[in-house]
Amino acid sequence: QVQLVESGGGLVQAGGSLRLSCAASGRAFSSYVMGWFRQAPGKEREFVAHISWTGGITDYADSVKGRFTISRDNAKNTVYLQMNSLKPEDAAVYFCVAGLGTPTVVAEQYRYWGQGTQVTVSS
Repeated sequence: QVQLVESGGGLVQAGGSLRLSCAASGRAFSSYVMGWFRQAPGKEREFVAHISWTGGITDYADSVKGRFTISRDNAKNTVYLQMNSLKPEDAAVYFCVAGLGTPTVVAEQYRYWGQGTQVTVSS
């Protein structure tokens, strides 16, 4: 069992930055693939980024490549999402996820989800 708690969301102007954190509790955090998804009002949930258990493999949605960076600190049981050059279309609730196996963009493959943190970007 893994519990995930996100933090770091908030209101930022377009072009600004935020860093989201996801603290995990439970066993064997370092064994899990971690990721971030987001969902804006009236839109489908979408993949943002994921990172392998070693941190050596990362992947991003095309819409955030070059602006967002996912990282993890297994000693702290924490995964981060650094978001730079934010755009109004990045506004959404961001969810931290954890799963076993191969990193994937498929939401259903992640067993554990956090409650989400709101990111609002003003234009």
